Amino acid sequence: MIELPDRELVSGSCPLCRREAAHLYYRDKFREYLQCTCCALVFVPERFHLSPAEEKAYYDLHENSLADEGYARFLNRCADPLLARLTPDSAGLDFGCGPAPLLAQIMERAGHRMTTYDFFYQPDTSVLAREFDFIVSTEVVEHLSAPGEVLERLWARLRPGGVLALMTKLVATPERFGNWHYIRDPTHIVFFSEATFRWLARELGAGLTFHGADVIFLEKPKVGR
Repeated sequence: MIELPDRELVSGSCPLCRREAAHLYYRDKFREYLQCTCCALVFVPERFHLSPAEEKAYYDLHENSLADEGYARFLNRCADPLLARLTPDSAGLDFGCGPAPLLAQIMERAGHRMTTYDFFYQPDTSVLAREFDFIVSTEVVEHLSAPGEVLERLWARLRPGGVLALMTKLVATPERFGNWHYIRDPTHIVFFSEATFRWLARELGAGLTFHGADVIFLEKPKVGR
């Protein structure tokens, strides 16, 4: 159990660890934000979630493209440390690739075999039955209504020694949360912190490394370790 400051105890099932005990973390004029007392995930209750149609309409406003150099620099914050640890010709999955799978293209140019999946834009779930040497998911986990279920499923598709590379902004303090740009996006419904990722790593039996402010690697043990 993670020690958290005393706050109003409310009813809310954590979408990561599925425990029922949560505290009110923050409230604004649009939504409430709860924090799990077990894994420290901050999450938006389901009644504030957008419908799938509303969610996709919001994503359709994004203007990322395969030719966007600024977007490539952003993705390289995750790709560079990942490429530094992969063996040649590794098999990877870009989970939540969006309509412009630039990260998959970056990894392919570096000599790796890539598969892509996105709930809205590339929804072929058959690819999720394969096994991979690495799975990368950038700016995706904060959108997941069931992050526990999704991360467990992705972890199961990793081969021993593989890495699940995630990119998401991390919760810092309650005092900074209210002015955080990340909560202004209505499709952002779960917010991880370093404490949450440490909890998750313990649950998965994973190695954990942080790269910069928003890149997290969960590393699967090799066979025999």
